[in-house]
Amino acid sequence: MDINQIRADFEILENKMNGKPLVYLDSAATALKTKVVLDALDGYNKKASANVHRGVYRLSHEATDLYESARVTVAKFINAKDAREIVFTKGATSALNLVAQSYGLHNLGPGDEIITSELEHHSSLLPWQNVAKITGASLKFVELTPEGRITVENFSSALTANTKVVALNHVSNVMGYITPIKEITKLAHAVGAIVVMDAAQSAPHIPIDVVDLDVDFLAITGHKIYGPTGIGALYGKFGLLDDMQPVEYGGEMIDQVDLYDSTYKQAPYKFEAGTPPIAAAIGLGAAIEYLGNLGWGNIRKHELNLRSYAEEQLSKIEGLVIFNKNADVGIVSFNVGTAHPHDMASIYDANGICLRAGHHCAQLLMRFLKQPATLRASFGIYTSIDDIDAFVAATIEGKELFDVL
Repeated sequence: MDINQIRADFEILENKMNGKPLVYLDSAATALKTKVVLDALDGYNKKASANVHRGVYRLSHEATDLYESARVTVAKFINAKDAREIVFTKGATSALNLVAQSYGLHNLGPGDEIITSELEHHSSLLPWQNVAKITGASLKFVELTPEGRITVENFSSALTANTKVVALNHVSNVMGYITPIKEITKLAHAVGAIVVMDAAQSAPHIPIDVVDLDVDFLAITGHKIYGPTGIGALYGKFGLLDDMQPVEYGGEMIDQVDLYDSTYKQAPYKFEAGTPPIAAAIGLGAAIEYLGNLGWGNIRKHELNLRSYAEEQLSKIEGLVIFNKNADVGIVSFNVGTAHPHDMASIYDANGICLRAGHHCAQLLMRFLKQPATLRASFGIYTSIDDIDAFVAATIEGKELFDVL
């Protein structure tokens, strides 16, 4: 994998920030957009900017073909059996809320249990908190290991005959650990529970096979896999999707409309009311194809090498604490002595380095770590060793400054 060629595909990296070369280490929040994605967006807007599924004219057919081809691309990306199992959404948050509102509110009641964890992004946790409040179901949390991992053993201890939903991430956005979802799903299915997997953080880093994992629902978001914002996808087993009720109503998702009742199309279209994010879906398809051309083996090797190098260099800094040593993807979460993460972030910013400081939409995990917030450096396919060196140098600068103050 030619890192220089990849960086050339991301024109934004030619920019400077605060007079310094741009070092982008916040890919876990939002990845940068490659030229092929920008070209795909422009191509639709300039050459096929019509609505989908509705027009009988050629331009509408061309737009529809591009949109539905993107659906097929997403299906292949996660090895779904049928493109009808892919619902385009605004993002992973929207996808996870769709499952909670359409499946959870209609299938859970008092006495039922929802298993989740303190590792979850708020988008994976809050929808099920809401379901529990409305339906009378109860939330249970998998006990984390001291290092902050979900294990099959600890999941088994939380699982009961009353478990109806398991809602867990595939990769934590703070710890970067891979959850043993395949084994967990097998246990969950044995008691009749469904599994909802948040794959927002795993999709950019590791290959996903929904047939092998056997999860019932899965959510991804475009902007974390080098695609546009405002687009994501929900995978659901077709039988489950087709039994579920829509959560938004309006044009395009209907079959027949009468005065007092209506019928709706099959999945996925009954969940895509109104004009969909056509350009964004096409851009998402382009991003996925770009990743496929790089090869997952090359991506994994590059990111893990970066993580190991960064961890090695940061470990030499006295007083710096890494909370997720030996993470499974390119994420390093840490704090520097007594310096507040937001204060350190200002040092990074002054050095042209984009790096996240805060609770990362994972406040339960911050409490588990006994930290008000953490710093998080997250790497992408365009991250270089030079980026890591600049980041480490800024970390040393910040530590020396705040040690004096």
